Amino acid sequence: MKKIAVLFSGKGTNFAHIVKTLHLKECEVVFALTNNPEAEGISIAQEYGISYGIVEPKNFNSREAFDATVVETLQRYSPDLTILAGFMRILTPVFTEQIKAINLHPSLLPRHKGLNAIEKSYEDEHEEGGVSVHYVSSELDGGEIILQKSLLKKDLSFDVYDKKIRSVEKDALSEAIVKLL
Repeated sequence: MKKIAVLFSGKGTNFAHIVKTLHLKECEVVFALTNNPEAEGISIAQEYGISYGIVEPKNFNSREAFDATVVETLQRYSPDLTILAGFMRILTPVFTEQIKAINLHPSLLPRHKGLNAIEKSYEDEHEEGGVSVHYVSSELDGGEIILQKSLLKKDLSFDVYDKKIRSVEKDALSEAIVKLL
């Protein structure tokens, strides 16, 4: 069975979805890592008995030193694929050149790279927004796109649009993981 590692920073809702839909079915989640010791996603790893680690950026004097520790930690588990599921860090070539990883982004890239993508997508001139799953490269949200899912914004309030994007994200991420493995 193929092995994956998941990196997250917050609530871990995408991590939870991966665990509930794919873990021990399509693949094995062998490791989870967060950069936030308060991340709610930690409890998901604990609940499912998945090994996890916390690597805090404040303990490093550079992005590269942080990334080197993350890479070293991940390599102990030999994942076939690493998933960035709400991992709020810009990664350096120290990471991107050694780890095969994919990222979930809540816009139709190349539109709206970086933060606040859902808000920017909702407010732009396009009829549809959506999500992208792409390979992680050293360019922020700039790696090769694996798949995209779109949805029409017409007549949706921001709150409804936001909820729909977050739902579509989960399906897109699961689909991309299965496709790549």
